[in-house]
Amino acid sequence: MRIGVNVPNFGPGTHPEHLARWAKTVEGLGFDLLMVSDHVAITPDVAKQYPAPFFEPFTTLSWLAGITTRVQLGTTVLIVPYRHPLLMARMAANLQQLSGGRLILGVGVGWAKEEFAALGVPFERRGKLTDEYLRTMRAAWDDEADYGSGQIPVWVGGNSDAALRRAVRFGAPWHPLRFTMPWFTEAVGRLRAIADEAQQPVPELAPRILLKLTDRPVDGPDRKAGEGTIEQILGDIEQLRLTGADTVLLDPYLGDPDETLRPEVAWQALATVAAHRS
Repeated sequence: MRIGVNVPNFGPGTHPEHLARWAKTVEGLGFDLLMVSDHVAITPDVAKQYPAPFFEPFTTLSWLAGITTRVQLGTTVLIVPYRHPLLMARMAANLQQLSGGRLILGVGVGWAKEEFAALGVPFERRGKLTDEYLRTMRAAWDDEADYGSGQIPVWVGGNSDAALRRAVRFGAPWHPLRFTMPWFTEAVGRLRAIADEAQQPVPELAPRILLKLTDRPVDGPDRKAGEGTIEQILGDIEQLRLTGADTVLLDPYLGDPDETLRPEVAWQALATVAAHRS
């Protein structure tokens, strides 16, 4: 099973030196994948959760590709309606080539209404635009004489039924974000039903879970996957594996932007997981 890390590319403590140390820590601890998030205009609705500075994902991953050698690189998730599909296809293809084929493109439809307005993109059409743009990008990648990359791995992010249907429609791994284990089990059942109804294969599973390490067990129905003692976290990862996930992404950002000023806390949690994983 592959285990990756969602690296915060935003917040007051985020700058080139910290991003470089994040990358070297993730790769040095033996994790398989490093992913970053996406926002373009840090409008008030975005800033409440992900304040500036916000490092653009294609630029950031291209730079990190040059200071890593093995770890795969990706987005969790690229907001597809924000950019012209041929621009995204070109940037992704170039990053795939420059990184030696290490890119995974996690995609989503977005949620920040004020950011959509700032970019002049109709919020109510974000789902249709995502489908249209993904088809255009895949067609571009098929033109290897021009784009030179071939098909790039795509994960479909999101927890809604629309995201489940999109994963089935595009035959792409489903990438749900932060959830409880009972919810995930039920959602996988819905995913399989949607695939059966469409007479399509069931997509692979590539969930992103919290990484919140505690000294004492966390109980109750609201406990998120990846929250609790190291035994609970490892148990969640194992349950995800048994459910069919071959990749799990750990998200150590707990919601306070000031955490980015103290990345050592997250690095220690990752080191604990890595030590027990081996």
